[in-house]
Parts: sequence; C-alpha cells; structure tokens
Amino acid sequence: MQLGQRLFDLVLPPRCKKCGALVVEDDGLCADCWSGLTFLGPPWCACCGRPFDYDVGEDVLCGACLAEPPLFDAARAALAYDDASREMILRFKHGGDETLSRLFARWMVLAGADLFTGPAVLMPVPLHPWRRIRRRFNQSALLAGEIARLTGLPVDPLSLVRVKRTQSQGGLGRTARALNVRGAFAVRPDRRARIAGQRVLLVDDVWTSGATAEACIRSLHRADAARVSFLTLARVL
Repeated sequence: MQLGQRLFDLVLPPRCKKCGALVVEDDGLCADCWSGLTFLGPPWCACCGRPFDYDVGEDVLCGACLAEPPLFDAARAALAYDDASREMILRFKHGGDETLSRLFARWMVLAGADLFTGPAVLMPVPLHPWRRIRRRFNQSALLAGEIARLTGLPVDPLSLVRVKRTQSQGGLGRTARALNVRGAFAVRPDRRARIAGQRVLLVDDVWTSGATAEACIRSLHRADAARVSFLTLARVL
C-alpha cells in the first residue's frame, strides 16, 4: 500500500487545495495559503463563537447574544469568510470540487471540539431537490458525512427537508433573508420520533445572517429536539 501510494505521488504529487503548489500530503495547503486564512478560535463568545479581541474570561457572551439570545444552544465556525477563504469555498460550493470536503471537515471538527462532548446526530442543512439536481450534490451533506467519519457520530440527511423553493440568499439583506426562508424547512412527519429528545448538530457551509439556520432550528424545535447546536465551515464577521 505504501509503495503504491509513493508511485502514485510520483505521477500525481499532492498539491495545495487552494493555489495548486506542491505540498507534502494530500488534502492540505501550502504555508502561504495556510497563513493567509483566518481561523476562528478562543477567546470567543461562549454561545455563538464570535471571536473577542482579547481574553475576557470563560463563559462570557458577546453583546449580540446578550441582547437577543439565539435559537441555537451553541455555534462554532472554523474560518472567517473573507477574501482569503472565499474562492476556495465557492469552488467547493458552486464549482463542484467535492474533494475539499475532507479538508474542510477536519477544520470544522477542530473548531467545534466542544460540541462533540456527548451523543448527538449530525444534520445537514437541506437543499431544495431542484437546486440539488443543478449542483449535483448538497455541500452541507458532504461536510456532515466527513464529520461523521472523523467523529463517529451518526448523520441524518433525511429528517429535515426543504419544503419551499426559495431564491438564492446571495445579495439579500438580513430582513429579506429571514423572509425568504420563512417556512422553507420542516421535519418529515414520519421521522419526528427520531428527532424528539435528540441533541442535533446542524451543519452548513457559510454562516452569513443566520436566517437559514434559524429557520431550520425552529423546525427542529417544533419536532421536540432536546438541543440544537450549529457548526459551519465559515462565518461572515
């Protein structure tokens, strides 16, 4: 196996998943691309994971969570969605580069380490069937599948469904985003018993306004989920 891998690497050597430069291992980044990304981590809001400029102590909430407690119990994101991360994420989301899910899932597991402390079911944010056909895959489901492989947690891609076809959230303001996804998600009636009493870890790619996550979480709460946390690859700060 090792000999075969070495021969394969001679023919097709590993390359940086962002710029294409030669790297040591598959599914990695070169030093320049790695250093350009903004990885999120402590010190951060104990609830939503928004980074603080300096350490203010444990279990401290940001001003936004204090002013209006979010629907999720906790949320974490691996990256800041900015100029350095945008091209790579869009290549995964719209360009069809499914191989990026392996790298992204590793980052998400590290960022969400405190969300994996007990039993939970991973649940990807669903796409409408027509949009899934156009994209060929649901990027959130790919991420959830890779996270399941890394953590051993079960993944449920069937219980939460998108019941309303909505326009793209891109270019919409916060209020318009919330209206756009209102009533767009539901838990299938025949699978509500699977959700009741469960701790759910909702998985998505990019967290912009939070409108999509809130619409999903409302549906999960109506199905009597015990707790719902939210894990994303990147977050707009």
